[in-house]
Amino acid sequence: MTATEQNPAALHAPVISWFDAHARDLPWRRPEAGAWGVMVSEFMLQQTPVSRVLPVYEQWLARWPRPADLAAEAPGEAVRAWGRLGYPRRALRLHAAARAMAERHDGEVPRDHAQLLALPGVGEYTAAAVASFAYGQRHAVLDTNVRRVLARAVTGVQYPPNATTAAERRLARALLPDDEATAARWAAASMELGALVCTAKNETCVACPLAASCAWRLAGKPAHDGPARRGQTYAGTDRQVRGRLLALLREATDPVPQHHLDTAWHEPVQRARALDGLVADGLVEPLEGGRYRLPLG
Repeated sequence: MTATEQNPAALHAPVISWFDAHARDLPWRRPEAGAWGVMVSEFMLQQTPVSRVLPVYEQWLARWPRPADLAAEAPGEAVRAWGRLGYPRRALRLHAAARAMAERHDGEVPRDHAQLLALPGVGEYTAAAVASFAYGQRHAVLDTNVRRVLARAVTGVQYPPNATTAAERRLARALLPDDEATAARWAAASMELGALVCTAKNETCVACPLAASCAWRLAGKPAHDGPARRGQTYAGTDRQVRGRLLALLREATDPVPQHHLDTAWHEPVQRARALDGLVADGLVEPLEGGRYRLPLG
């Protein structure tokens, strides 16, 4: 067990103090956001930067201020409102979660962690994040930013593994403050530190509250020697084609004929594959006569 694991308070106090001084004023952190605002933000922020999420988040909450409001709409409206955030299956999952909350929880976000985890589209991370950020509960919230902070400050490596491991979960739980309110604050603070200071590239150690004790920095910042880190490409991929097809469907008020969708991408085989994938994922509904629309049911 490392010295930090033996005395986790040595991590908590400086990081929480830093957060008190430097946290961004984000709408989902304000009291009026409520649990639904937190949940919406967590769905949107997966693999999408804050700057792109902010305008869509504001529009979403203005239109659907409660889960029951979204549940009353067709799933295609969620896909339409998702805009260009990317990974639009998240919109369908959030809509499915809203419908489940309308059916099981009187249209509200449940407080219980197990009930959150039972919602469609809500996994380990999202359930912990909503329980912690919305309800101040004590849970290990492990997103990419937190994992990177713990990898460097405690484990002494530049990057965490590509996928969350059991060892990371054990470490995160071992480092949780005992007090619920402090644990929730620690979860938000460590995440913000990874987003703003202990970033994947060009980390700013001079501004880090953990610089003096960071295991990775004290070891001389050894280079990553694990599996290659996954990069993301977009141009020319099926993801780009899917995005263009969805853009045409989002802009349309009536079903879109095939020949109009054909203008979205020049290569017919890839275009057909992307459209088939959208249909299979439930993001697009095929109609008679070669027409397509966003899903209604």
